[in-house]
Amino acid sequence: MSPTSLPPTIHVIDDEAPFRRSLLFLLESVGWQAVGHESAEAFLDAPPAFPAGGGCLVLDIRMPRVSGLELQRRLKLADSPFPIIFMTGHGDVELAVQAMKDGAVDFLQKPFKDQLFLDTVERAVQLSLERHAASRRHQEARDCLARLSAREHEVARLLALGQANKEVARQLGISENTVHVHRQHVMEKTGTGSAAELARLILRADPSGLD
Repeated sequence: MSPTSLPPTIHVIDDEAPFRRSLLFLLESVGWQAVGHESAEAFLDAPPAFPAGGGCLVLDIRMPRVSGLELQRRLKLADSPFPIIFMTGHGDVELAVQAMKDGAVDFLQKPFKDQLFLDTVERAVQLSLERHAASRRHQEARDCLARLSAREHEVARLLALGQANKEVARQLGISENTVHVHRQHVMEKTGTGSAAELARLILRADPSGLD
């Protein structure tokens, strides 16, 4: 169970109905929410929001019309928060390796053992929660910095790089007193208390923000 105490939601996408139902039953037997989709198109027609308890997608790598790999590509372009586990046949290892290179969490060769499947899904769910939390921190940092004016952004960046008020004033061609006022506004608007905290905030919003 995820740390939120809410059950994760696992989406199983496989065109073989009996196999799909057996996986849904297995997932529900351990208390997880499980949703089946007969095709990639069915999933894409109503893409779900990210569940509070985390979740992942379990995809057959070979499906008619839209394959698992094509669905992975589309979801990647859409910045989907769901980690992906692929299910493969014996001849699909090369495809699975490509899927892993493109960001899949793992691949399981059919037939696989129930416990291996559940362990892999549990790992993917934990990863989904970590990714979602990181994404939320990133967005919160961006929203926080968006409160700053253009000049305050300039001052904030230089302060985060460790420059004193006097150096900031010289670089921006403004008075040291004006820098002091901007610095106070920056700290108030961002809720930071030091240049180090400000630097961490800027880097959370953009890892290259201090380059």
